[in-house]
Amino acid sequence: MKTLLPLTLLAASLPAYAQTDVLPVKQIGLELARDIAMASVEACRKAGYNVSAVVLDRAGNVQAALRDTLAARHTLEIAERKAGMSIMSGSDSGEFRAARGDIRPELNHIDGLIVMDGALPIRAAGSLIGAVGVSGAPGGDKDKACAAAALQTVEERLEFAM
Repeated sequence: MKTLLPLTLLAASLPAYAQTDVLPVKQIGLELARDIAMASVEACRKAGYNVSAVVLDRAGNVQAALRDTLAARHTLEIAERKAGMSIMSGSDSGEFRAARGDIRPELNHIDGLIVMDGALPIRAAGSLIGAVGVSGAPGGDKDKACAAAALQTVEERLEFAM
């Protein structure tokens, strides 16, 4: 008990910034990102679409990127930029597009962003850990459906993430 009192007093006297200098952060892992990207491509294949799927981490860095064999090469960039929009907004890229038409043209000129339907945020235990963007299906609604199907395949892994 004698040693606990000095430690408690020391902790209470630390400056507030000492508690925020280093933060614990939830980050999507490579294996989960890979599985989401592959499940997105497979979901679109079942529907007859050749797409690319890109999973970004919470900071907007590419964690996994897959282009189906017959998907156009530009679909990779578009999928990445859609996912970037989802990371920036923390929401479904299509919902953001519908809600913020007033700033859509300006955002489309920012590197790494495009305001189009087809990307969803990835959340684990309530924290935004990344986003998945899909491109190549005939319409962003179909891209989004493939991303949603992929997230359903890993739903349990996301719900029970520590």
